[in-house]
Amino acid sequence: MLIMHMKQPAEATELTMRAISCAEPDRLELVNIEVPELAEGWVRVGISHVGICGTDYHIFEGTHPFLAYPRIIGHELSGRVIDPNGSSFSAGDPVVINPYLNCGHCEACRTGTPNCCETLRVLGVHTDGGMTEQIVVPAGNLYPAGDLSLRDAAMVEFLAIGAHAVRRTGIEAGERILVVGAGPIGLGTALFARIAGGDVTILDAAPDKIAAAAELRFTAFGLADIAGDGFVQRRRTGFDAVLDATGSLRSMSASLLHARSGGSLTLVGVTQGDLVWPDGEVHRREMTIRASRNAVKSDFRHVMDSMLSGKIPTRALATHATTLDRVVTDLPAWSHDRPGLIKAIVAVA
Repeated sequence: MLIMHMKQPAEATELTMRAISCAEPDRLELVNIEVPELAEGWVRVGISHVGICGTDYHIFEGTHPFLAYPRIIGHELSGRVIDPNGSSFSAGDPVVINPYLNCGHCEACRTGTPNCCETLRVLGVHTDGGMTEQIVVPAGNLYPAGDLSLRDAAMVEFLAIGAHAVRRTGIEAGERILVVGAGPIGLGTALFARIAGGDVTILDAAPDKIAAAAELRFTAFGLADIAGDGFVQRRRTGFDAVLDATGSLRSMSASLLHARSGGSLTLVGVTQGDLVWPDGEVHRREMTIRASRNAVKSDFRHVMDSMLSGKIPTRALATHATTLDRVVTDLPAWSHDRPGLIKAIVAVA
């Protein structure tokens, strides 16, 4: 049964602030929590906008593994610095927040892959997030937003995931690229594959997602089209690179069959369970299979530069909007009815 906490919290004081908590599956609450204290090397930020991620829907629906409730959700964040606390920032600076909290000393962190930190914690998942009025984060997790609007700045993180996957794939101009899955992460992946010069095709099962991909000027097919002349002609002897952003075991296991001999498969989406591939098909193609996890600072910078240069259609991506007061009703509604929804953004300030 769907339960939504509608009662307004007690009036916030100087020591408390409003936040959206998922108390348990199917139960969101607008609550008052304590304003977090600052630690050395951390910065206080007033949250401006929060993008709602698929992860947030999974948390609400109770399908996210290993999540401890209650949890303050939200990890696609933008805001303004309130207290720079001795950092290089100034009060009022607009910032994008990198929500990946890494340890800084494990092998992955020391070798330039902090996105793969052995003890990585993600805001809003492993620890409380930013769908609230203020947050404190390490200074190194803040990137100047510059001339980006704070609404657009809240979309940088989800786009950085696709940008990171494209960079890891090493797409070259003119290569034939297939992106499987046209959700927000898939569309972001496709956009950056196109920026890299790829000839991009998108495949998805949902008609509304195919329509959204077509609106963004991609060649898009449904699963029923795989055997049709259009997709077969597009596929020819296989794609140079396939990037799967579905998070579906079935899709991720089948996507390698679309890659050409000598081609590659990049797993952008994540799921529970074991992937199974026919060894003969992998060896016959001498395929490269790689995973892509989160993003790093250079990916965030690439996304922001691409936004500022007009290469990312941010208005088309930001399809839905709500406020901190309304998200307790809007997020549950969107979790059950998402046709036409690409990215919903919460205005906090």
